[in-house]
Amino acid sequence: MRAYLKYGKPFAYLCGFYLVVNTALRLLLLADHQMRATFHFTDYFRVLLPGLFPNLLVFFMLAMPLWLYLLFLSDGKLKKPYGQIILGLLILLLGYVLLSNNIIKAYGSVLINIVVIFLSIKLLLTAWMVGAPRYRLQTRKWLFGFTLFLYVAAILLNALSEYFFFKEFGVRYNFIAVDYLIYTNEVIGNIMQSYPVVPLFSVLALVAIAITVFIYRRTTDYFAPLPDLKTKLLLIIAAAVSILVASRLLPFYAGENTGDNIYVSELGADGLYKFYTAFQDNGLSYTKFYPEIEQQKAVTFLARQLGWTPSPDHQTGFEKKVTDTAGESHKNIVLISVESLSADYLAHYGNKHHLTPFLDSLADQSLMFTRLYAAGNRTVRGLEALTLCIPPSPGESIIKRKDNKNKFTTGGILRQKGYTVQFLYGGYSYFDNMQDFFEGNGYQVIDRNNFQASEISFANIWGVCDEDMAGKMIQVLDKDHGTGRPFFAHWMTVSNHRPFTYPNGKIAIPGDARSRNGGVMYTDYALRRFFQMARRRPWFNNTVFIIVADHCASSAGKVALPLDKYRIPCLVYSPGFIPARKVNTLMSQIDIMPTVFGLLHFSYRSKFIGEDIFKQSYRPRALMATYQDMGYLQDSVLTVLSPVRQIKSYRIRPAKSTATIPGDFISKFDELPVSPRDSLKDAAISYYQMTAWLLDKRKYQE
Repeated sequence: MRAYLKYGKPFAYLCGFYLVVNTALRLLLLADHQMRATFHFTDYFRVLLPGLFPNLLVFFMLAMPLWLYLLFLSDGKLKKPYGQIILGLLILLLGYVLLSNNIIKAYGSVLINIVVIFLSIKLLLTAWMVGAPRYRLQTRKWLFGFTLFLYVAAILLNALSEYFFFKEFGVRYNFIAVDYLIYTNEVIGNIMQSYPVVPLFSVLALVAIAITVFIYRRTTDYFAPLPDLKTKLLLIIAAAVSILVASRLLPFYAGENTGDNIYVSELGADGLYKFYTAFQDNGLSYTKFYPEIEQQKAVTFLARQLGWTPSPDHQTGFEKKVTDTAGESHKNIVLISVESLSADYLAHYGNKHHLTPFLDSLADQSLMFTRLYAAGNRTVRGLEALTLCIPPSPGESIIKRKDNKNKFTTGGILRQKGYTVQFLYGGYSYFDNMQDFFEGNGYQVIDRNNFQASEISFANIWGVCDEDMAGKMIQVLDKDHGTGRPFFAHWMTVSNHRPFTYPNGKIAIPGDARSRNGGVMYTDYALRRFFQMARRRPWFNNTVFIIVADHCASSAGKVALPLDKYRIPCLVYSPGFIPARKVNTLMSQIDIMPTVFGLLHFSYRSKFIGEDIFKQSYRPRALMATYQDMGYLQDSVLTVLSPVRQIKSYRIRPAKSTATIPGDFISKFDELPVSPRDSLKDAAISYYQMTAWLLDKRKYQE
């Protein structure tokens, strides 16, 4: 027992530190008044005390490298001839990694560099230990102190990251955090431009050093002497048992730690384990995790809703012929998807801060859809909905999947009708796999690579400012007009994104204020500039402009799918062709382009699940999702399908705070749990089950 106490002290101190930091993080997040307002007294108990259990289990897993490092320290292996043999093997291994065509090189230069650096340091330290035995103890203590510092700093850095992530998204690490690891350049640049990194990291380093010294002084007796073989075996058994227990209990606890209040469930979890599960579940199988009905029943429901004529074996026929007796109008189409433009930024939806004066004025001259919901809470979900007109599916967006090419798209239909088809983005379109997706579906991609230095007045990590992109849009559309063919140009804006920086002197809020309101106002300003330039072009009067958000500014809320975090505006502007009016029909982002095609009187073969909302057959409903919760809104009831085949329903009613807002523009609702209604449950399952099936069986190809 004495040996356990002595040689287990490094783990005990680090474990205690991990638990203290996570408790402090929970308390800090609980200081948010919006979150606290959703808590009952028992919720605090669920968050603060049981929350330590997953933290403890996760630390058992995190401690594994430290166990391996300390338990394999030995003086015997450094004596002749063993020390020389180890040195020789390390040299051979380093030479093999550097000179041979090995599997490590197949994973790219980053991994090979990490391996080479690690082996080089290991080789130098082993040579020093073998050649200078009198300094061996002191060297080990220094290395031990450095290892402690890495653990302490990593724990603090993770807590800092979790804090900002939770403040942004209202949840622990999830699929978005996994994405951030892939696009490190944009993410690191975003962090550098959004937060006071130097002061934060300076304070973090000082705290980490102080904690490291505290733990180091109380644990260096580990080396005097090193544990003998018997003690090491016992410690190895203890470590193996703790890791085995953690690996078995963590999934069980994660499955049990659910409830109606998302904040409670998320705060009671461990962020690192949530990251691990998000990484593991980036592709969610609908049939494996979600509620199902008989396939024939799902096919019959959608066939009746969409006008399909499926074959008797239900393997083909998932399309329809859209016909219009009026002549087709091949007007130009400009689709502008605006970054993070929540509906409640517009004055029509009750905003009092005059953030979007141009869009507010344009709304009164446009066909405005007032009850529109975004398909998801990421840009790729919005682009997917507008391009494929298909409901979201569990896991990653189709845009970021391997099987993302030659799909049935809006661009494909327009290309068949003689249009030039383009996607324009102010950043580098490799981000979020946009270039791969759009080029793989026949779009010409124009991004930051197409800008000359003289064309850029301002740029941040996400790309050139929207005003510069507006100028590029005009150039591109002028060139398209010169070909004599109609054009379809889809522009994705970037400026209304953290760090919310833009040129100074354009709007009332300075460009370096890093203000979300400023990002909204600047985007509105840039759109005004675009329309000012476009009005002077010969193609303007023959163009249909569509302005719609990709998603809302935030997705956080008390429930899994807070409807106010999915309500987005959409304006269709074409003076002299499409009359200005407000349309209060409930609809989804996937319905926008089929509806526009209807306004243009297009006839075409359609696989879209999105519909023309002006058709008599349309039944109002909306579909929205996170990466794992699938929502279906109809008849003022929100039905949510979740993993482990869960179904929840909520009756929605306008929140009290919306009393002064006209009914068509109310975006905030109370969501009251109710028993799932069979008809709505079957409808929700039909949409999502069939979408997953069509994609899996590759029935949604061009």
